[in-house]
Amino acid sequence: MQKALKIFDFISYWSLILIPFSIAIAPAMTSIFMGFLLFAFLAKRIIKREKLFNFTMLHWVYIALMVWALFSFKNTIDPKVSFRGILKMLQDLMIFFICAQEIKDRKHIIKIIGAVSCGIILSSIDGLWQIKFGRDFIRGYELILNIGLKRATAAFGNSNVFGVYLSAIVPFILGLAIYYFKGTKKILMLAIGILGAVGVAITYSRGTALGLYLGLLFISICRKNKAITVLLLAFLIIFPFIMPKQVKDWAKSINYNPVVFMCNDDRISIYRNSENMIKHHPFVGVGVNTFCRNYLKYKVAEPYDAITGDSMYAHNNFLQMAGEIGLVGLAIFLVFLMLFFRECVNIYHKLKDEYYRVILLSICGGLLAFLMNGLTETTLYYARVAMIFWYFIGFALALKKFIPKQ
Repeated sequence: MQKALKIFDFISYWSLILIPFSIAIAPAMTSIFMGFLLFAFLAKRIIKREKLFNFTMLHWVYIALMVWALFSFKNTIDPKVSFRGILKMLQDLMIFFICAQEIKDRKHIIKIIGAVSCGIILSSIDGLWQIKFGRDFIRGYELILNIGLKRATAAFGNSNVFGVYLSAIVPFILGLAIYYFKGTKKILMLAIGILGAVGVAITYSRGTALGLYLGLLFISICRKNKAITVLLLAFLIIFPFIMPKQVKDWAKSINYNPVVFMCNDDRISIYRNSENMIKHHPFVGVGVNTFCRNYLKYKVAEPYDAITGDSMYAHNNFLQMAGEIGLVGLAIFLVFLMLFFRECVNIYHKLKDEYYRVILLSICGGLLAFLMNGLTETTLYYARVAMIFWYFIGFALALKKFIPKQ
């Protein structure tokens, strides 16, 4: 039994380290490590004859979200697809629950930071390679051309999804580099963070860039670092002058409309159609995981220059969630977020070790970037990058075990 426990501990330990790195390579690899993690966790609990789950209020609210999603089966056009949506929600619950339980100690965290750093290095260099040679070197994806700009996708196949991944983890690394590490480590972590920021830049994803910016600004304000805050605000002022010419010309063509600049006419059209879907099914939605399949049914008249397809994501987490499981479901999710960030505040104030405090704050900066990005992308519905969101939630909650005992 002891030998089996050591094996399962080893599997769990290294799966947690490798998951954030594997996202940069391929979803299949991430799924394999997630499967190992889940199997090892359950096996350990069974061998030890421990209670499988020990839920807090935060977990129960998420379970309430899943239960409400079951009510949306009332309107679903495909029960099998909706059932897969429930399984996806269950996986997300397991990710943040297991991360909170299984992240062990300082050495474990250091290895996770190393894995996240390697993910930034690999994906950013892959993106730069793709800009130079036309294809990424991991999966052979071609770069995307928009308004004459070369947009990197790296091994994600989509510029915006690539940007979502980086914008969630770059604040984590830069937060540690700026506010904790010293000397050589500081220089190394700054270099990795800046490389990741360059990776974000070559996606030309506006939502990603805004999310990264606000995540870093959030961290600097919380740390009361006037120099970094002023620097970030100064960058906001000079940015319009250093934008690529193609972006400047396009901004001029839309009369510098900030809403169109951030969303595009097609996204605005998608938002109208999403609102129409919500209007018809405001309480339980059209069915979990069926937004795309229902999209055509709720399309309204669209401008000739903003015609959308017959099957679309909402390009907004909150509209998609409200469309699938109703406004009540969305409200439950918002309560979940409120409780989570309130718990982070409590943990932050009780932690005494500055290392863990900076880690927690940097994680929150990355999660904020992810959520801000979710205003223009359905970040929670891209399974590959949604993994990092739930992983970081579990990581943040795991830091509670490092609060000194009274």
